[in-house]
Amino acid sequence: MSTETTPPNSTSDHASTAKFTELGLSDVTLAALKKVAYETPSPVQAGIIPIALKGRDVLGQARTGTGKTAAFALPILERLGEPIRGHKPRALVLAPTRELAVQVRDEVQRLAHGRKLRAIAVYGGKPLKSQIDRLQKGADIVIGTPGRVLDHLGRGTLLLDQLEVVVLDEADRMLDIGFRPDIEKILRRCPRERQTLLLSATVAPPVERLARRYMTDPEVMDFSPKGKTLDTIEQRYFTVEDIRKFDLLMALLQREEPAQAIIFARTKRGVDKLHRKISHKYPEVTCIHGDMQQRVRDRVMKEFRAGDAKLLVATDVVGRGIDVSGISHIINYDMPQSSDDYVHRVGRTGRMGREGIAFTFVTPEQGNELTRIEMLINKLLVRDEIEGFQAVAQAAPPQEAPADGAAPEEPAAPKPPPPPGQRPRRRHRRGL
Repeated sequence: MSTETTPPNSTSDHASTAKFTELGLSDVTLAALKKVAYETPSPVQAGIIPIALKGRDVLGQARTGTGKTAAFALPILERLGEPIRGHKPRALVLAPTRELAVQVRDEVQRLAHGRKLRAIAVYGGKPLKSQIDRLQKGADIVIGTPGRVLDHLGRGTLLLDQLEVVVLDEADRMLDIGFRPDIEKILRRCPRERQTLLLSATVAPPVERLARRYMTDPEVMDFSPKGKTLDTIEQRYFTVEDIRKFDLLMALLQREEPAQAIIFARTKRGVDKLHRKISHKYPEVTCIHGDMQQRVRDRVMKEFRAGDAKLLVATDVVGRGIDVSGISHIINYDMPQSSDDYVHRVGRTGRMGREGIAFTFVTPEQGNELTRIEMLINKLLVRDEIEGFQAVAQAAPPQEAPADGAAPEEPAAPKPPPPPGQRPRRRHRRGL
């Protein structure tokens, strides 16, 4: 694997002056970009497109919301040009979730304006027959989740013998949720003479091993900021007892009046319960998680993208596939299971350089988890408070304890929470 790396700063500098007309794109593509109102390439687009147009393999570290879909879609469209006889698939894009597969397909279709290329999405939760029918009618670009792509390969309804380009989008997430065996089976079925583009928010050892095994001397390009989150995203936290989290959420929504917000809960049951409770006061709330039927998930995302739903309660699994530019607020109602999940949640706002704000609810027992997040993003979260709302019951200082040594009101509590303005005692260090 090539050790040549494009530094983030030099890439950003290039993007500040670059134009799409300078990236080697055809007139047809430039006309399509004008139609969808793409004026200036993002750093990811300015960096990847010229390299990909040369046919090089690319390993790009880039978060969602940075324009990475167009960064790999435009070189694919340029390479394919016009469809060949039979519309056999010549490009394959693997994505971790159904929602992301649909978003990529829609973006490819927009950017393919002026060409006769056809793109379809294949994913679980939809009948196989309808997808088979579309594949038989011809598809130049197939976007799908690994499981469903492998299913079509096994049935012989998807043929890869004319494949020219393979894209692994959000590779780290696909590996996180267990798709590595499926991905490797698919890549082994692809022609050896192909171009491979791998996009990942983080390049952990499993991603490196995948690239080393299935890519040919890739150009390594890092578009991640120095910290793990964008500077345009303001990040705050509340210390709150678990039983008071919902009251705090209602007070926060009333104070912030978000244009659009995603509220993250840890479990599917938690999403359903929270959605029901919020809907009593905010009818414009909806929810999404992995147990919902695909047609329902599609309807939910359509409503959210259109702005008909202002609040979306979601789990991490589907939250990673949500790319909506109008999200102004992220609320981590439940702490994420990992620090990396925090990065991906917060990344749902502040899209394409817009400003955004993220709030995280932290119980007194979760102080160490907050510290780990701060160490990962190399930034201290700011403690927030809501006037008139006592997020945590205050404990009386030792010198003010009753002289007769009377027991406190709640002797069962193992540790009293900290007073406002102080961190939980278990958080003995800050990550810088």
